[in-house]
Amino acid sequence: MTREDQTASGTMAHGGGPGNAGADRGADRGADPEAVHAWARLVRVSGALVSAVEADLKAAGMPPLGWYDVLLELERAGDAGLRPVELQARLLVAQYNLSRLIDRMEAAGLVARAADPDDRRGQRLRITAEGLRRREAAWPVYRAAIGRHVAARLGPGEARTLAGLLGKLAG
Repeated sequence: MTREDQTASGTMAHGGGPGNAGADRGADRGADPEAVHAWARLVRVSGALVSAVEADLKAAGMPPLGWYDVLLELERAGDAGLRPVELQARLLVAQYNLSRLIDRMEAAGLVARAADPDDRRGQRLRITAEGLRRREAAWPVYRAAIGRHVAARLGPGEARTLAGLLGKLAG
């Protein structure tokens, strides 16, 4: 196992490791060295790619990737919008992070909150016209970044193979 693998597999955020005395030993049975190496590389490469795409968006004066994802999900939801808990499930982010993100996006005029007609205590989030404009303006930059940082590094058919393998992990 390389130092990189030990670092990625030995942290609590990435599933514990040899130093995690409370870990379920049965869960470790399938983690052969190749799987640990694949996990470490997936975590490292994912972070590096997200950082590279974020840098491209920032250089073009576009909002962060997390903002893009929120705007895309709200756009897909249409006029009905989404309850915060629905948006959270689609994005897989912690509720406290999403609340702060929505506050900033609302202050920037990209999303709007409205009372939920089905739940007096709840609210629905909708993309604004400005939010739609910003999401549409960011897409060409985002698409070019994916091309530069992913597509340009893969040979014919490799993107399809990679997507298939990642799909297996997604379940």
